[in-house]
Amino acid sequence: MYNITLIPGDGVGPEITEAVVRMLEATGVQFIWDVQNAGEEVYMQEGTPLPDRVIESIKKNKVALKGPITTPVGKGFRSVNVALRQELDLYCCLRPCKSFKGLSLRYDNVDLIIVRENNEDLYAGIEFEQGKPETLELINFLKVKTNKIVRNDSGISIKPISIYGTERIVTFAFEYAKKNNRKKVTVVHKANIMKFSDGLFLEVARSVAGRYPDIEFDDKIIDNMCMQLVQKPELYDVIVLPNLYGDIVSDLAAGLIGGLGLAPGANIGDEYAVFEATHGSAPKYKGLNKMNPFALALSGVMMLKHLGEIQAAKRLQWAITDVLNEGRYLTYDLKPPGTPACTTSEATDEVIRKLKSNVA
Repeated sequence: MYNITLIPGDGVGPEITEAVVRMLEATGVQFIWDVQNAGEEVYMQEGTPLPDRVIESIKKNKVALKGPITTPVGKGFRSVNVALRQELDLYCCLRPCKSFKGLSLRYDNVDLIIVRENNEDLYAGIEFEQGKPETLELINFLKVKTNKIVRNDSGISIKPISIYGTERIVTFAFEYAKKNNRKKVTVVHKANIMKFSDGLFLEVARSVAGRYPDIEFDDKIIDNMCMQLVQKPELYDVIVLPNLYGDIVSDLAAGLIGGLGLAPGANIGDEYAVFEATHGSAPKYKGLNKMNPFALALSGVMMLKHLGEIQAAKRLQWAITDVLNEGRYLTYDLKPPGTPACTTSEATDEVIRKLKSNVA
């Protein structure tokens, strides 16, 4: 019996979360769901999108399953996802991206693991707003100390990258490769330009790689990495990146396999782990029973593995893979335009039917 914090989220979040709860319970593993609401509606009611009770629940249960949560663009509250990562020190964003046979895709051989550092880089949230006295003070400081001219009407974000943060995320990538029989780790950077931040990331990564002589290691500059993934994704395996590049490349990799609707995700730290759908909350589709639940369901597979329920994870992975490979029970977002599609509930029912027909 596992106590799991369940955060339904916004928009389509509650319906896909309900679907995935049904799938997870159909594996036979027993859960007690500690339901905690967060996000836009909670912000309107309580003045914060992430009440303390949500953090307290995760700290108590150690593991959470989270639906998508709306983040306003350019205004309103900052990302709940970023806040969770920082509050719980969830320093690793783990994003597997694997292609399925039943979908109409440009690539049929993608099998990538994106390992993104979560808490440093530009996402550390160290920002100076344009026109503020402290911003002008920083601009003057930079002029004196570096002889660099920053325009007075600038906004500024600071990009910290540490030895500590880099070592633990690169070690995570190599340990993941070792435990999952992966052959290669690629570190991504822009060390040719940002020599003291990305340069440090690369230097530390090379040092960590020396402790894993049985795993192939290489590095790629971020712009080249994007081109390489579009041209020949089959050459890559585990990819580890600083925060901003990881955010971009994880979505690029999801695009190779059909979109964020098929990309699971986990935010993992030494004490806590949050498993989530990586796509948005799609509020215009709320309550229409038409969104696919597979990204969050595959995140549920990751959660089962994290809990040590390996056989249940394998069975659920097989059932989801079989449904996707057959290509019959697919929601509209996974079908070519104008072709018949199933509902969220129908796709969920088919996964559960397959689960029950394959009881280990």
